[in-house]
Amino acid sequence: MTDLTHSGAKTARGSETRNRLITAARTTVHELGVERTTLALAAAAAGVPVGNIYYYFKTKDELVSAVLDAYNDDFPMINSILAQHRTPKARLKALIRTLTSARERITLYGCPIGSLCSEVDKRDDALTTKGAAVLEGLISIAQRQFEELGRRDARGLAVALIAAYEGVALLANTLRDPELITNEARRLERWIDSI
Repeated sequence: MTDLTHSGAKTARGSETRNRLITAARTTVHELGVERTTLALAAAAAGVPVGNIYYYFKTKDELVSAVLDAYNDDFPMINSILAQHRTPKARLKALIRTLTSARERITLYGCPIGSLCSEVDKRDDALTTKGAAVLEGLISIAQRQFEELGRRDARGLAVALIAAYEGVALLANTLRDPELITNEARRLERWIDSI
């Protein structure tokens, strides 16, 4: 019985370490990009000895894949935030507020999802498909709300919403102007009210 208890504790520590590495990698990839991120940088950011990272991730691609998975894992949390609002319009506005809440970091480093997906899209490998799936997940969240509004063009409206957010994130980052995000968020809320 002691071996099973010890094994369970070891597995829990391993899972905790893996999660710390993924969280640190999310930050590192967001701030430096995939190309400049290394396994050693992610390990250092997580406070994990560099040699130990290879127990969890053999390559940087495996780590980036786990980061993309982590963004997909965020969608249930986003849905639970939206579920706190009664109407589809209120949920869409909450989605905008959620996406733009880190405007200072977006201004410094761009949208964490959009930047990463754009980077992996240039590779033409399995990470490209995973990146597209993350953006598709974000579009799907918005699309469901437009569908609840009875819009037959729900997909197009969802794409327009996410495109507006990703576009302003790029502009704010490039021009180093967080007010662009604030102004676009307000415009999107007025747009939602007009639908």
